[in-house]
Amino acid sequence: MKEIRSMEEWEQLRNQSQKEPVFLIKHSSTCPISAAGYRAFDQFETDIPKYYLIVQRSRRLSNDIESELSIQHESPQLFLLKDGEAVWHASHYEISQSNIKAAVESNG
Repeated sequence: MKEIRSMEEWEQLRNQSQKEPVFLIKHSSTCPISAAGYRAFDQFETDIPKYYLIVQRSRRLSNDIESELSIQHESPQLFLLKDGEAVWHASHYEISQSNIKAAVESNG
């Protein structure tokens, strides 16, 4: 899993999603609920590339992503991106192995 911290990396990730699906999780490094969502995602085995953003380190980028995807920010928040757009997203306790698996089966 690779951290993104800049607008350039976000643009590269969106461009990559034009060729293949990619995951991005935005999470808080200080929230236990966010830590649980991050762990569930980290432990999910997939060939789909996985990226993360720590909100405290990259608040402005997190806000830009919210604006570009037109999806209100929550933390944790997991996106499955395809063709530059979020085809699926979940937050809080919805980030589970079973929900991620269902998203991949439907959209991956």
